[in-house]
This record gives sequence, C-alpha cells and structure tokens, in this order.
Amino acid sequence: MKKLIGKAWLPALIATAVVAGALAVAQLRTVFGSEPVVITELSSDNAEDFNPKFVTYEIFGTGTTAVINYMDLEGRPQRVPDAALPWKLTLETTLPSVMPNILAQGDGDAISCRVTVDDEVKQERTVTGVNAETFCFVKAA
Repeated sequence: MKKLIGKAWLPALIATAVVAGALAVAQLRTVFGSEPVVITELSSDNAEDFNPKFVTYEIFGTGTTAVINYMDLEGRPQRVPDAALPWKLTLETTLPSVMPNILAQGDGDAISCRVTVDDEVKQERTVTGVNAETFCFVKAA
C-alpha cells in the first residue's frame, strides 16, 4: 500500500491541479466574458454617409495669364503653368477636413485669389505690383 501511494501521489496531485484550474477559469468566464460581442455594421463608416464638401479655387486679375500652384484635396501639389485669367476650379471631397492652399503669379499689375468652401468665402487676397503674386491658405475647412 505504501508503495502504491508513493507512485500515485504525483499523478493525483497533477489531476487535482488541472481540475481546480479548469473550475477557476470556468468561474472567471462567467464573470468577465459574459457580455455579448458588439458587432457594428460596416456601412456606418462609408464615405457616402458624409456630406461632401465643395472647395472652389479662383484666380483673377488685370493680366491675361498666370502660373498657378495649388494643393489638391489629398494634399498633393498641382501646377497650371499658363492659366488664362480668370481661372476657376471646383473640387469635391468627403474628407472631414481639408486645407485648401493656392499660389498664383500673373503677368499683370494686380492679381487676386479666392478660396470658397461650400459657397462660403474662406479667404480672399489681392496684391498689386509688377508681375504680382498672391496666395490664399485656409487652415481648416
């Protein structure tokens, strides 16, 4: 009997520890894992759910042409080397915020820029001088 107990005590201890661990995990799962998983619809973050923004760049002045540099609404620089004045460009986006930026140099004595977001003038600037240069920058629209 003493020999049987000497060989069986270690497997019995391991089995007892496994059963006690399983019971503890089962009890903890009833407390911490009892809330159902929340699943949201994938369509809630689609771009169509947002109101689009319309950003309009305008350049006008006394000259006939201008070199225009602007940032598109994804932040990439664009260039129009010989734009006939007056010049206008309207861009549409579903981004929550944009930073419109435009720079122009004309061949006349006065040049103006205007940035409009959703039919509201955000910035307008006029500069005079030989080959006048102007810029308009809106920090957040």
